[in-house]
Amino acid sequence: MICKTTPGLRGLMAAGAMAAAAAMPMTAQAEATYNLALLSDFSGPYADIMPIWTGSREAVFDWWNETSGKDLGVTLNYKNYETRYDAAQVASLWPGIKSELDPIAVVGLGGPDVAALSERLPEDKIPMFMATAAYGYAWQPDSWIFNPRPTYSHESAAFLAWLKEQRGGDEPLKAAIMASEASPAYVDMAKGLELYAEEHPQELDLVEVIYTEVQPTDLTAQMRRVARAGAEALIIQTNTSIVVAAKRGLQANGADIPILMSSHNGLPASGGALGGLDQLEGDYEAYGMAVAADEDTPARQFYETLVAEHGLEAPWSVVTAMGISQGLYTVAVIGHAIEENGAEGLTGEMVREALFARPITAEETHGFLPTLTFTPDAPFPLEGLKVNVGTVRDGKIAIEATGVDVPDVQKW
Repeated sequence: MICKTTPGLRGLMAAGAMAAAAAMPMTAQAEATYNLALLSDFSGPYADIMPIWTGSREAVFDWWNETSGKDLGVTLNYKNYETRYDAAQVASLWPGIKSELDPIAVVGLGGPDVAALSERLPEDKIPMFMATAAYGYAWQPDSWIFNPRPTYSHESAAFLAWLKEQRGGDEPLKAAIMASEASPAYVDMAKGLELYAEEHPQELDLVEVIYTEVQPTDLTAQMRRVARAGAEALIIQTNTSIVVAAKRGLQANGADIPILMSSHNGLPASGGALGGLDQLEGDYEAYGMAVAADEDTPARQFYETLVAEHGLEAPWSVVTAMGISQGLYTVAVIGHAIEENGAEGLTGEMVREALFARPITAEETHGFLPTLTFTPDAPFPLEGLKVNVGTVRDGKIAIEATGVDVPDVQKW
């Protein structure tokens, strides 16, 4: 039996902690124990935010074990696996993960996980729960990989439609995209928005689509083209390295073009890499979950509970919100499965069936996510899609807009 790792950021020492826990008396355990495989990146493009992300989702699992899990007679064990955000590494690790843990669910990281496991998980009957937006290449029915948010192209299209409304006028909004061929997810982010622009020329004019290295050193020349083309926004949903290089390139050209980021490369992470949030004054992040601003919201209150009572050491930021939201909807689905099937004999297939059986309410995720209604038609909810927009104002994260409608983005 695989036993529980140490909580919080100490999940990096999972193997040793699990071995020690195996010697503990069985009386200290709940009646039923189930395992979660956590895919992580501590040495690749997301190494800078991974400790915060993992610490946040692990704190949720610890909270659930001490509250709902205790009432249900269930303990969720978890272990992190280093994937380096590489599809080949994920594919190589998966047989060993499955053999070692026999998990009822996988808690995923990003595009490489989807690319590596989309055909394996249906065979193994193990669902994977993501924190990020979804991907066009995974937009198909009968999925075993699920995102609580629509695709990155949905989220960026919603932001651009909102920005056009704020600007006013009938002319299409001019925008540019920074992407990279280093990951299928990065390519996908550009392709979906390109199709949206083709189908809605009155709304969006893509003046540049630039592919660069995953960790570029200098984008001054590329940003000069973006500025000369009259771009009113620059979409960068890839990673912090590309945001930093693009921002420096814009500054070198004296160009004041707002950058849109997503959650995994959002304002706090990218601002930190640039030397401070003030470097991103007037830039944006947009996504289908709570914005981690200083306002007193249910999401902020739950975060404070995790800090005070469950060992969470992460700062209040979008990356923390992403980890917490991922943990919350994962345990909500598992809780539904236990309520439906009982505590004993739970399987990954039962967990997946529970996802479709009833909505995951906003109350269950403490306001981190809207109410989610999944169907077998897609790996993300298809109705009620909205995003929230955050910005940097006077050097602090601020909520710029909530409940922004997502336009009709067709499958690509």
